[in-house]
Amino acid sequence: MQPVPDLFSHRPYWAKRLTPAPFLPMSRAEMEALGWDSCDVVIVTGDAYVDHPSFGMAVVGRVLEAQGFRVGIIAQPDWQSAEAFRALGRPNLFFGVTSGNMDSMVNRYTSDRRLRSDDAYTPHGEGGKRPDRAVIVYSQRCREAWPDVPIVIGGIEASLRRIAHFDYWSEKVRRSILLDAKADLLLYGNAERAVVAVAHRLAKGEPIADITDLRGSAFVRRGLPAGWTEIDATDVEDAPSARSGRVVTFDHRPKGLDRARTVLRLPSFEQVRDDPLRYAHASRLVHLESNPGNARALVQRHGDRDLWINPPPVPLETKEMDRVFELPYQRVPHPAYGGARIPAYEMIRFSVTIMRGCFGGCTFCSITEHEGRVIQNRSEASVLREIGTIRDTVPGFTGTISDLGGPTANMWRLKCTDAAIESSCRRLSCVYPDVCRNLGTDHGPLIALYRKARALPGVKRVLVASGLRYDLAVRSPEYVKELATHHVGGYLKIAPEHTEPGPLSKMMKPGMGAYDRFKALFDRYSAEAGKEQYLIPYFIAAHPGTTDEDMLALALWLKRNGFRADQVQAFLPSPMALATAMYHTGRNPLKRLGPASEPVYVPRGGRQRRLHKAFLRYHDPENWPLLREALKRMGRADLIGNGRRHLVPAWQPAGTGEAPEGVRRPPAGGRPFRTQHTGLPGTPRRRER
Repeated sequence: MQPVPDLFSHRPYWAKRLTPAPFLPMSRAEMEALGWDSCDVVIVTGDAYVDHPSFGMAVVGRVLEAQGFRVGIIAQPDWQSAEAFRALGRPNLFFGVTSGNMDSMVNRYTSDRRLRSDDAYTPHGEGGKRPDRAVIVYSQRCREAWPDVPIVIGGIEASLRRIAHFDYWSEKVRRSILLDAKADLLLYGNAERAVVAVAHRLAKGEPIADITDLRGSAFVRRGLPAGWTEIDATDVEDAPSARSGRVVTFDHRPKGLDRARTVLRLPSFEQVRDDPLRYAHASRLVHLESNPGNARALVQRHGDRDLWINPPPVPLETKEMDRVFELPYQRVPHPAYGGARIPAYEMIRFSVTIMRGCFGGCTFCSITEHEGRVIQNRSEASVLREIGTIRDTVPGFTGTISDLGGPTANMWRLKCTDAAIESSCRRLSCVYPDVCRNLGTDHGPLIALYRKARALPGVKRVLVASGLRYDLAVRSPEYVKELATHHVGGYLKIAPEHTEPGPLSKMMKPGMGAYDRFKALFDRYSAEAGKEQYLIPYFIAAHPGTTDEDMLALALWLKRNGFRADQVQAFLPSPMALATAMYHTGRNPLKRLGPASEPVYVPRGGRQRRLHKAFLRYHDPENWPLLREALKRMGRADLIGNGRRHLVPAWQPAGTGEAPEGVRRPPAGGRPFRTQHTGLPGTPRRRER
């Protein structure tokens, strides 16, 4: 990667003397109180405005404000007309549009496509305050309100839909969201560098159509610019090239080409829409070109135009991350909400983000596609200062930091030990199928951070609630001891996701051996500390590669180990994920693709997805009829009965489930159903999550 200027090295815009604002204004009255006649940038978001570094609109707004720009917020506007989008007047530079911290479809619908009744990012948790496909709808209304103002879209919804993608909610491949939103520019990932550059260049009078060189951006153009070389990757890897008849491969590094001036042509939107194999091929290529150290630009034809995607952004350095997280956030919701409870804020108000990114590469997860595989770290000093700020300024603080983490709790300061290898690596994961020998796994700095954090005056406890990568943790028994002794509030969430090798290979997750080793360490150190603490493992139902037999094996493991899941998650195919490519195509993009490439079994249909969820909740009487039917079909009727070795009983409690013919319900007041205990020796009364 070429060195880039520091994020905060730009000469401030002239309005610097008018900032910062106590809160970024949400009304004309607030603008007037600040002495503003207009906003330079207006951010439109699907979330309530919380001025906290865990909320994307606050981060982007404060970063732009630090550059001297006047930034206003239009939060959760009424999208039925353009009127709400005129509330702050015409922005001088651009509209920034985001759906919020979540994809709007994931926010509004469950994995079973049922409408959610609540929204954690809305006052009082009220549902229905954002539209489906919010980025598209908001962009259209911005265009209606001020037709001549550039529109820049970003955030996770735009980021994961930056290319032609399978859309689970419509069961079809959709175009890049940039075209459907009719926006001028798309910024993907954590886009601080790009959004700051866009603002400064527009402020100097540069047309937005000319801003085509920013990393982490996507735009529409026609034709190949002068000085660029195009590699045609439209054919599936093991298939002959349509033009030359030669075998086309893409993992090689073409000699004599300047990667910075080379673009890889993906199969077109029309091709991936009509051919599942080409869709899987395009998905594989996008992920292979995700390392900011060696990624090439990508281009994908949409009709008569090209969607051009520049390489990923250069990660922020530690000093840049520190400044981003220490900007003058108020750390509370905007006063306009009048003290209304916003559930997402309640969850994170006493937490501290210490890093970004994840090199795990789990195929179902969107962190990698959005934040990248290179870990971006804050300094120890910055983290400790933020804890002090929470202690001294956040209302309701009682001495407990609820989480010290990020996308993954224990990847802080972990990185490749060789910068040259890191910049040229094309692995999709640093920890699968095993931890890479070049990955530094020293947890010493993190242990030191934990100790200093809990030693701060006024801090009683520091908990770790972010997801823990246990295959890394077992490499540092001292870390597990520190965690179990001081930083667990009775239960620790971890995510094996499954027990069987078939599904795990499609998830790129480690086998249960790593879980067993971690559990042994965790139990040992909890006992030494005199604490009764439990691991709460999370599992996914209906993931590509998962058979009914796999789910049965998982259910039996849960029963043997005394786990009864209160809530379960079914696989949700998020846009752009590799597991989504498996779901849509039935092919495995983790391996080379061709006419004879590996097929992937995909659990489809509501009934099979319900069955897989039922296996995770084998103890729920509502699921017993479905499980009995499945066990008989699978030739495992021996697991139906009333003994400890059975998975489900042969009887059905009155008023539960749908008793199949021939199954007698017990009489009223008959045999009780134990809802809180597995009946296995030594198991606690409650292990639900």
